[in-house]
Order: sequence, then structure tokens, then C-alpha cells
Amino acid sequence: MTFDNSANMIEKTNTLDNFWMPFTANRQFKAKPRLLESAAGIYFTSDDGRQILDGTAGLWCCNAGHGRQEITEAVSKQIAKLDFAPTFQMGHPLPFELASRLAEIAPPGLNRIFFTNSGSESADTALKIALAYQRAIGQSSRTRLIGRELGYHGVGFGGISVGGMVNNRRAFPLQLPGVDHLPHTLDIARNAFSTGLPEFGIEKADELERLVTLHGAENIAAVIVEPMSGSAGVILPPVGYLQRLREITRKHGILLIFDEVITGFGRVGKAFAAQRWGVTPDLITTAKGLTNGAIPMGAVFVDERIHDALMQGPDGIELFHGYTYSGHPVACAAALATLDIYQQEQLFERAIELEGYWQDGLHSLRDLPNVLDIRAIGLVGGVQLAANSQGPGKRGFQVFEQCFHNDLMVRVTGDTLAMSPPLIVTKAQIDTLVEKLADAIRQAD
Repeated sequence: MTFDNSANMIEKTNTLDNFWMPFTANRQFKAKPRLLESAAGIYFTSDDGRQILDGTAGLWCCNAGHGRQEITEAVSKQIAKLDFAPTFQMGHPLPFELASRLAEIAPPGLNRIFFTNSGSESADTALKIALAYQRAIGQSSRTRLIGRELGYHGVGFGGISVGGMVNNRRAFPLQLPGVDHLPHTLDIARNAFSTGLPEFGIEKADELERLVTLHGAENIAAVIVEPMSGSAGVILPPVGYLQRLREITRKHGILLIFDEVITGFGRVGKAFAAQRWGVTPDLITTAKGLTNGAIPMGAVFVDERIHDALMQGPDGIELFHGYTYSGHPVACAAALATLDIYQQEQLFERAIELEGYWQDGLHSLRDLPNVLDIRAIGLVGGVQLAANSQGPGKRGFQVFEQCFHNDLMVRVTGDTLAMSPPLIVTKAQIDTLVEKLADAIRQAD
């Protein structure tokens, strides 16, 4: 862009140089850009006027679809009334109202809400609360954190440390000390093409007992896992796995944190995966679907007993942690309007209603060339392809690009194509998504 002083106007140019894009091969993208200019319902409109079926709910976040007028109006009214107010030693009504609304849909006991601005901030916040809690109850030796291989908990140093995405860790090797990892649950040899949760793999939760023996339970503060690993390519928990983790953590006084940044707000059915699969953790991290992606916001759901343990001792700041924009009034307005939509349109239940149809559609791709596995639950799915001769990830990216040319947006992680359409998707749109994806897979080298 250039600034014209005489006309006091900004003249737009088409340069792509100045924006350093996140998690993107910048040189590759800018040589062949894929630009989206508007969105409504379940479709994006590209810069060349094509209607792109959004098979990813934006970035796992636009669960109620795009362009929701209710959210637009709520944000507009709020920014005109109160654009910002601090929540450090001050307050305004909306975060209190929103926290009350969230507590109503949370698993029992998780009724204390700490607001953040992203999933990364939610993960780091949950880890800090876990450490603070253990210290507050006289367990100050409990400083070790346990994550899981292939886990993704954002890009803060805490999240990278407990996360298990290889490239994230390789790129930033200076991480938190005192962190260990459970094995991941992806087991294609035994569970390929499972319908619903995979049958085999519950024993992988028992690795936590080995880590307890190795480090001592008295030194472990918390375990953090995604109920379903989204960013790693839709890796589902084996039957009974989450229950076993809950049993072991409770037995040893270790806090269990569910990262539900992706699974929260209806993605796998129910408000949270914790409710869908009948396991109540001690903390839940969220973001994305909280505001339908309209305004950045996250929230950490905390068990009341954890909160109350910190509300002891002399008066003063109980938790030395927070963000300038925690409980931002405009973000709260967007979240409240989003919760209204979820409730009025019963979107949390819709993932279960369409689950069978969604699974049947994706599993119809199993006989296509190079398809190694298909994983689907709720309204999320992954199709894993074999790597081609050019190396891992090349075939997956080729299919991703072809899908975009076919007017379909999917996510690609290595050679896995991930889909998570808005919860308002219809059966006809699922059919179109599957057909376009099948065509792209057939065309890949």
C-alpha cells in the first residue's frame, strides 16, 4: 500500500510481500495464492468469484457457519456501547454473564471460567493453573507436566513443550524442563477404517503408570491431552482410553486437562467431548467455536475445587496471570450471540444426528488409490493417504490444492486430509464434499 498525502487516501496495491503468514510456506503461497474474499453459510467466495464449499469450518471454528447476522449485530451494538474495559482490578458485566452461561453447559463442577484470547493462551493458562493449584494444596514438588506424542496445544512455549508435533518442537528446541509424553493412539495396523472410536489401544493409557513409576506421582502436576487430536490428522481415542486416563490420574492425585479447542462447542456431539465420551477432566481448554471464529477468544473451564484452593490465605491477587483482553467486551458479545445460536438451532446435537451419514460418506472413499485409513466421529473426519515417491506430505498437499481448484476447502496435515464442516451442513452438501474430495484423490500422483 502507498499513502497519498495530497488526497489523504490509501491506494491499494496487490503486493503480498508484507504479510508474514502463519504456519504457511510463504514463498510457495505467494507464487500461487489462494485468496478468500467473503463468506456466507457454508461457502467462501474466492477472489476470482468461485463458491468454495467450506469443509473445515474456517479453521475448526465457524461451527454455526459464516455471516451469522445475530453475531454481527451483537458485535456492532457492543463496540458502539463499550469498545473496551479493563478486567484487571476492574470489571464490566459481560464476562460475568458469559461465564455463567458457559458454566450451564459445562461438565459438572467445571464452573469457574478464565478468559483468554486463543487456544494457545488457554493451554498455557491451564498449565499455570495446574501448577498453582498443586502448590496451593501443599504439593509444591508436583511440577512435572505430561503431554502426548502428536498432541497440539498451541504455540506458546508451554503448549509446545507438552505438545508432540515434531516440527513445532524441532523448530524451537528450547522448551520447558520437566515434561514427558505419553505415546499417541494412532494404530493403523489394528484400527484402519474403524467406524467410530477404534477398538484397540486402551493399553496405551497405561503408559502413564510407567511415567508415574519413573518420576514419582508426587512430582507430577498434570496430564494434558486432546480427547481427539485434530491438528495431527483426526486421531481418535480408543474405546475406554480416556476413562483409563481419568482413573490413573485420579488415583495418583494428578490433574487431567482436556484440550477441547477443536472438539468444544459441538464438533463431536454434545457441548464438549468430555460429555460425549463420559469423562470429566479437571480443566478444559477452549477457543475457536466459542465465538464462531468471529472474534478471537478462548476460555479455560476449571473445576470449582481447584479455584477454591487458590482463594485462601491473605487478601491479594490469587493467580498472577492474565491478559489485557481477557473478557474483552466485544468478544463476550460475540460469544453470547454464538451460544444463543447453538441453543436455538440445537447444533450441539446435530453432529450426532449426521454422524452416521458423515461416516458412510467418508468411508465410501476407502477403495480409492492410496487411501490408507479413514477416521470419522461427530462431524470431523480424516482421510490418510500413502506418501508418494516425492516424500511425505507431497501427495496430501497435491490433493489439498486440487480440492481448492474443485471448489472445496479441506485441511492438510502431512498426507492426511482433515474435514470439519460447519454444523449447519446438509446431507446434500456432505455428498458434494465427498464427491469433490474423491475426484481430487483420483487425480493425485
